[in-house]
Amino acid sequence: MKQTSIIDESSDDLVFVIHKHQATRLHYDFRLQVGMTMPSWVVPKGPTLDPSLKRLAMQVNDHTLEYRKFEGVIPPGSVGAGPVMIWDYGTYIPEIETKEGREKIEDKKFANEVMRKGMEKGEIKFFLKGEKLKGSFALVRTRMFGSKPAWLLIKHKDEFVQIGYDAKNYDFSAVSGLSLDEIMKKNKAT
Repeated sequence: MKQTSIIDESSDDLVFVIHKHQATRLHYDFRLQVGMTMPSWVVPKGPTLDPSLKRLAMQVNDHTLEYRKFEGVIPPGSVGAGPVMIWDYGTYIPEIETKEGREKIEDKKFANEVMRKGMEKGEIKFFLKGEKLKGSFALVRTRMFGSKPAWLLIKHKDEFVQIGYDAKNYDFSAVSGLSLDEIMKKNKAT
């Protein structure tokens, strides 16, 4: 499995990554750093910058922080076998609602606490600073599908809104520039 170094290891910022993953079904894995782990959600249709489109986000197992650097192919016979690209990555800042509006939480210790409490409550707000996604978002828990909690990924209205934005139109890695097919072919060649 190839590891791609994309994040400044000395940075004090919280990071996120969105993997586009062709396993049994094509989907996007949305991961936010909270402490030293990355709570994760499967977003079947991919994220959007269009606030009129709410995206289903199924919570799955947390991943290690190291996994944010993975781009390559999960081998056959393994869980999630298939090509994985780093569709987007960057840093994020948790947000809280105040009388004046949304306030960004810059202090990392307090930011992690805000995220943990929000996860327990079932509502987290954050500002993404990615290569493809920018601006304010929320994840809101809605109900359970079987044993897995279902959330909605929602884009807030701000200067980064793009009506009609569809993640499928951006089929290239934010790190290597490769498509999933190219990642698969490159893996077979090595």
